[in-house]
Amino acid sequence: MINNQFKTSVFRKESFNAAHRLHNANWSDEKNKHVFGKCNNSHFHGHNYDLEVCITGFCDLDTGYVIDIKILSDIINSSVINKFDHKNLNEELTEFETLNPTAENIAFVIYNLLIAKLPKELELKIRLYETRKNYVEYPARN
Repeated sequence: MINNQFKTSVFRKESFNAAHRLHNANWSDEKNKHVFGKCNNSHFHGHNYDLEVCITGFCDLDTGYVIDIKILSDIINSSVINKFDHKNLNEELTEFETLNPTAENIAFVIYNLLIAKLPKELELKIRLYETRKNYVEYPARN
């Protein structure tokens, strides 16, 4: 039974390590170096990403949960962490064959991987920290 009186957000944090190269194949090497700087290194570079997943929905009257955190953790690990951790995003993930693996695009891909596994009545927001100072959110705040 669902409690339709209030929505609550629950959060789960995970982390993964991955390498990438920011590069636009339609541009010259000079333009890529100018736009992406060190992130265009042809030998790639890596980040220790921190992922924050926010699920919003109504609390179930029987359990008191929006979603069981253990189930959410399992979904994140099977759909994202196992796929991204210690990978070269450009070379090992089909999602980035033609999509530049910027933090923005990585968050978008992660969102789509997770939303497909969640009940339709739940809302999802991703916050991905590429560094402790830089992060992106998807979808963006209104």
